[in-house]
Amino acid sequence: MAALQSSFTGLSISSTSFFGQRFSPPLSFPLVKSTEGPCLITAKLKRWERKECKPNSLPVLHKMHVRLGDTVKVISGHDKGKIGEITEIIKHNSKVVVKEVNLKTKHVKSRSEEEPGQIVKIEAPIHSSNVMLYSKDQKVTSRVGHKTLDNGKRVRYLIKTGEIIDSAENWKKAVKEKGKTTEAVAAAS
Repeated sequence: MAALQSSFTGLSISSTSFFGQRFSPPLSFPLVKSTEGPCLITAKLKRWERKECKPNSLPVLHKMHVRLGDTVKVISGHDKGKIGEITEIIKHNSKVVVKEVNLKTKHVKSRSEEEPGQIVKIEAPIHSSNVMLYSKDQKVTSRVGHKTLDNGKRVRYLIKTGEIIDSAENWKKAVKEKGKTTEAVAAAS
């Protein structure tokens, strides 16, 4: 930086231009970098999309109440009331892609002379706060709760129905084993 400044101060412009004055740039360059700089990781973002960063320049990933493969119902927006399955999760801006919901038209150019251009429908992401978990059996939406099973495994469940979301098979096995042990204890006494 000092070498660059010395080369600027030694630079002079010819006498015919700008009255022959020497060119001297301002010497107030910030020599210390600030610790809170812009995030260095772009990770598939558009130029106008900004995201929060941790001190180590990694993006802040938000926790969401839904996971990949969950069945959800859209509770707000122009697709309100539609039901679908989550196909993709974008954690840095809390958005999800739901199957057959929020369809947008995309005009695709032809890549070669033989292949014609076309108009395709794609699923655009929607914010995770606009979807709610849905029970197919009882056809009702519900918030999510967390509980620990007898074997120590932590699972998610629907608060209204009590239905286990994460692993229904494991929950059924645990209930059957508990039922067998209570029957064995009752028979023994």
